[in-house]
Amino acid sequence: MDIKSTIQDLLNKVMKDDDLKSKFLDDPVKTVKSLIGDDLPNDQIKAIADGVMSKIGMDKAGDAFNNIKKMF
Repeated sequence: MDIKSTIQDLLNKVMKDDDLKSKFLDDPVKTVKSLIGDDLPNDQIKAIADGVMSKIGMDKAGDAFNNIKKMF
């Protein structure tokens, strides 16, 4: 399994579906397990969830930066 592509695929799914995004933000590990299955060890599932969470954070930071740029 390619972890980077899995993180990107999950990020795309989460960002397109507000209900899924809400579930992910409430319980990232459980949501990742429901999307990719429970075949991986918990530490790898947590790493994937953390990767998606960090990319969501970067998206939010980018949005904030763009909003600030619009002010000037």
